[in-house]
Amino acid sequence: MKLAGSIALFHYWNRLRDGRSAPKRTEIEPADIKKLLADTFILEKDTRGEAVFRLAGTRLCAAYGRELKGFSFPSLWRPKDQQLISRLLDSVFHKHSVALIAYEAISRTGRSVPFELLALPLEGGPESLRCLGVAAPAHRPFWLGADPIGDAVIDALRTVDPNAKKAAPPERPAIGAPELAPIELDAASTLAGYGRARRIRHLLVLDGGRDEE
Repeated sequence: MKLAGSIALFHYWNRLRDGRSAPKRTEIEPADIKKLLADTFILEKDTRGEAVFRLAGTRLCAAYGRELKGFSFPSLWRPKDQQLISRLLDSVFHKHSVALIAYEAISRTGRSVPFELLALPLEGGPESLRCLGVAAPAHRPFWLGADPIGDAVIDALRTVDPNAKKAAPPERPAIGAPELAPIELDAASTLAGYGRARRIRHLLVLDGGRDEE
């Protein structure tokens, strides 16, 4: 996740689930995520088993130039990608995975802007499959909301198991370091090996230079 909205919603969802595979849909409080609501959505499975918008934020609807409630989610994508998107959402609905999609949103006049979409599972029982999500642009160009999005090209997608633990980095062998403190020369005979030398505090000063001719 790269965008602040995706990160904030994930942390909220993760805090609510409190170790469970997903929080209950009744635990979602709109007031808790009021700054994100304009870009958020809730999907549900209809009688045909297709993911449709149950709710969609005002800014998200404006970006697509229409009310998205009741609209098919896979239909926002190109025909060749719709089956892939459906399988991805099935993993969210049935396996409680987290889905992340990076895509290029293309307007009706051919303008484009990168989007990030996050889908998070909600627990509602087998008869009420739902997920909570957020979709927002990486930046907001002047035309977004006036020139509706009519196409989407997937850049990357992945499912994430939020319970999977990261592998611990391998331990590195200890590396010996030289003493930082000055080493005292105990025997006077040791100094003789350096030629003419004198000690100033903790420093050993050697007389050098060329001999005068």
